[in-house]
Amino acid sequence: MKTLKDFEKELQKCSKCGMCESVCPLFKIDPNDCIASKGKFVMLYGVTKGELKLSKNINKYLDKCLKCEKCNKFCPAGIDVCQILSHAKHDYVKNKPFGKLIFLLQSKLIFSNIIKLADIITKPFRPKKNKNGEKTVIYFKGCVNRIIPNTDKYISKLFRKDINIIEPDFDCCGLPFLTEGNMERFIESAKSNLDKFTTDAEYIVTDCASCESTLMSYPKYIDDAAKIKVRTFVNWGDLIAESKLRFKAKKELKITFHKPCHLKSDDFFEKILEKSEGIKYIKMKDYDNCCGFAGSFALKNPKLSRIISKRKAQAINETGADYVITTCPSCILGLRQGLMLTGSKTKVVSLLEFLCEKCNFV
Repeated sequence: MKTLKDFEKELQKCSKCGMCESVCPLFKIDPNDCIASKGKFVMLYGVTKGELKLSKNINKYLDKCLKCEKCNKFCPAGIDVCQILSHAKHDYVKNKPFGKLIFLLQSKLIFSNIIKLADIITKPFRPKKNKNGEKTVIYFKGCVNRIIPNTDKYISKLFRKDINIIEPDFDCCGLPFLTEGNMERFIESAKSNLDKFTTDAEYIVTDCASCESTLMSYPKYIDDAAKIKVRTFVNWGDLIAESKLRFKAKKELKITFHKPCHLKSDDFFEKILEKSEGIKYIKMKDYDNCCGFAGSFALKNPKLSRIISKRKAQAINETGADYVITTCPSCILGLRQGLMLTGSKTKVVSLLEFLCEKCNFV
């Protein structure tokens, strides 16, 4: 497994151009050089050269990252920021008492079994999977939806007998492990999941943009990713867009859409709108800006999280929408946080919930 030292040449590629600063949501709030990737790279390069030690202060800045990947996309040198930060985090926390505690809580024995227990408890509230559909898909159900059964109900209502859903006993996608620098556990979960992708199916379907992005990142961390033999990753929105389903709002509604940072494409949303009646879509300003939640970031940096969520909520409020729709369980929490802080009456719903609860099929 790689260590931070293995990324020394990658860190050296940073030209300090400042492009990361121009797109970093956190830098716009607190213009501290160490918050943007450029400043982090200066510190981490110093560590690889032996000029600095991975300290508590550096770790603080490692945690000040939304993992929104905006800097990845804009970096002229093509440096994979999130991968470097995850390995740096690992090197710092692996021998620290609090790090060992986090790694223990994230172990398969504890973390995975808690999710499995929740899955078992909620099983009676989930509809039976159809096994006679014309199209076969592998469903990667995120941890949130293994705990809460609503998404299964929506999927059953939307697709009925059209799709044969294969649902292996997947582990977590691994994003929480990457965020905390638990690289051993991440690789363990990735390899476990890859072993379950070997069946023939047209798609791997996810219900969480962050899960989808993490699954697609496996080849960067392990060689076994070639085991993925299905055609492509999609989310349920993609399948709805290409289906024959049409929708009509139960009453006239105004909506807006929040694009999660990790969602690769939102083309499906426009296509679904074209098949819908009684819905007025108002695109919010910076609709693809981060919601501010970002998993454990909100716990470690609550003040920054609230500021970002509040800014997002203000953009939502300007649309006057009745509902803001998204496709990520974590984003739902971030959006609700911001709307609560602004006293907004706009409601947050997932795409599946909106189509099943606020619309009729026509």
